[in-house]
Amino acid sequence: MDYEDYLSSPPNLVLSNRLKTIAWVVTAVVLVTVGGMRQIKLPLPDGVSLAFLPAVHAVLNSLVALLLVVALVLVKRRNIAGHRRATSAAMACSVLFLVGYVAYHITNEHTSFGGEGPIRYLYYTLLATHIVLAAISLPFILYTWIYGATNQFAAHRRLAKWIYPIWLYVAVSGPICYLMLRPYYA
Repeated sequence: MDYEDYLSSPPNLVLSNRLKTIAWVVTAVVLVTVGGMRQIKLPLPDGVSLAFLPAVHAVLNSLVALLLVVALVLVKRRNIAGHRRATSAAMACSVLFLVGYVAYHITNEHTSFGGEGPIRYLYYTLLATHIVLAAISLPFILYTWIYGATNQFAAHRRLAKWIYPIWLYVAVSGPICYLMLRPYYA
């Protein structure tokens, strides 16, 4: 299918409405789960450790950032199929990150940043903006994907113009926070 045929595909509003409902349910479940995970501590069997997961999270977030840049390049080149694959891969990496993030935090104690002075302020500024923007952007990332998947291209482009840089910031700031916190992991 060429670019013009693709853009003239009719929107699937019924599917869009169903997916939007699912998006809000997913958003609520994710926010409640992430918000409550520090109160839940599950013991792991002897000899089992998930201490490797923070590095995996950084890699996954880095892949998300790379895939988002690739997706942007592909859509600028009018390669919609490639754009969809790159965006879907970024979403898949984000889901894997989220599952691993929750698994790590419900099985491990919190790691505090030990730096002092200006680096401490930089770390907590990056961390706070990363967390807040990740939480706020989730339903909009899902909506952007839904609009693209259901052929609502004007809405997709309109939302993507402002959610893309936020998602990219979250994907880049996560690994930076990890690298800054890495010396303080047990």
